Amino acid sequence: MTRILVVDDEPQILRALRINLRARRYDVEVADTGAGALKAAASHPPDLVVLDLGLPDMDGVEVIRGLRGWTTVPIIVLSGRAGSEDKVDALDAGADDYVTKPFGVEELLARIRAVTRRLSAATDVTATLRIGQHTVDLADRTVTRDDGTEVKLTPIQWAVLEKLLRHPGKLVSQRQLLHDVWGPEYQNESNYLRQYLAQLRRKLEDDPARPRHLITEPGMGYRYRP
Repeated sequence: MTRILVVDDEPQILRALRINLRARRYDVEVADTGAGALKAAASHPPDLVVLDLGLPDMDGVEVIRGLRGWTTVPIIVLSGRAGSEDKVDALDAGADDYVTKPFGVEELLARIRAVTRRLSAATDVTATLRIGQHTVDLADRTVTRDDGTEVKLTPIQWAVLEKLLRHPGKLVSQRQLLHDVWGPEYQNESNYLRQYLAQLRRKLEDDPARPRHLITEPGMGYRYRP
């Protein structure tokens, strides 16, 4: 049974999520403070964390960083903060997804199912992945069309693509991509990412104008959709 730790300081939200998650056969533990969340996660490690950012004793981003110091457990942020900067900060700290309050329970449940599926897939990331009519071999660092033609990528194109492919389904923030591909001094050059994602789509997507696999999340980042 999947164990979920729900962290929120609003009693009605804790109660509603406890009832809805248990009704769907999740094992649920709750905490209403950041310190309580960290203690609960250390005592009984969860399979997934649903976390509010506005906690009474510490900011939720600090809780994410505290968890990421020792665990890769998936974290879904559930917050009333709708600004893109708050979302980017949470994602950069290590969150896997972000749901804005007010939210629909069915949407949150769908996000939980998606993250759980990705967790299962991530334990056995294959060396080869598909994008349209192309096979990407991460081990050999090659891209081959179904007709056997090899697609040439520049080192930067490959670095951007590999970063996304190694996190299937997960939103990778603009800041994280810039940091990992270009370096820590790059933080705001989102035009670089738009340029290189456009190049990759032209080379790999069946319809670059309507990409199915290399997806833009406006104001936040990009994700590879298998």
